[in-house]
Amino acid sequence: MRVSAKTDYALRALLVLAAHAPDLVKVEAISAAEGMPRKFVEVILGELRRAGLVVSRRGSDGGFGLAVPPERITVGDVVRILDGPLGGEPVRAHPGRAHPGAPGVGEQGAASAHLAEVWDAATASVADVLDAATLRHLLSGELPEHVRALAKRAVSS
Repeated sequence: MRVSAKTDYALRALLVLAAHAPDLVKVEAISAAEGMPRKFVEVILGELRRAGLVVSRRGSDGGFGLAVPPERITVGDVVRILDGPLGGEPVRAHPGRAHPGAPGVGEQGAASAHLAEVWDAATASVADVLDAATLRHLLSGELPEHVRALAKRAVSS
């Protein structure tokens, strides 16, 4: 799965807001804290505001803040808001005939009869991880145990 720059920046901006909650934070401070382009941050915060995750107030004492507690905002929520369904399309192989006589689209050979279940499980596991990790987890570094175990496994592979 690839994470867009937009989603990465959104999560980083949300983490800055979560770290300063309940105070409001100016766009300049968010972009400086994470080294992100100010205009891009403004656009992303506008999208997050329309989605109901962020509030804003104009004026000298204005800025942006979280509209939802950080323990209720998951990484999966942010990905869905900015990039659509988790992982884009479900994990799938490209069906087709490998050679004459091989099963075609919609047909299954004996060896691949349950392969679709494996692709479905892979798609579901991405959602499981991203929906388990909240902004609060990311701020504290105390990720859910199953997420930490999978990360450890990925590093050692």
